[in-house]
Amino acid sequence: MAIANLHVVADVVEVSEFPDLANRYGVRGVPQTVINESVQFVGNVPEAVFRQHLERAVSAG
Repeated sequence: MAIANLHVVADVVEVSEFPDLANRYGVRGVPQTVINESVQFVGNVPEAVFRQHLERAVSAG
C-alpha cells in the first residue's frame, strides 16, 4: 500500500535492534502490525482480515 499511495507510510523494525519500540508496542511475536497507533495484530493474515483491521483503524482515527 505504501508504494501505491503516498499517504501510506510503512516501516519495518528489527525488534532486537530497537527493544524500546518492542516494549512500547508489547511485541510478543512477529510480524506484528500496528495501524495508526490504534489497531495491532500479530501474524500473517489473509487480505480480507487485514482489510478489516485497516477499516477498524480508520474508524478509530
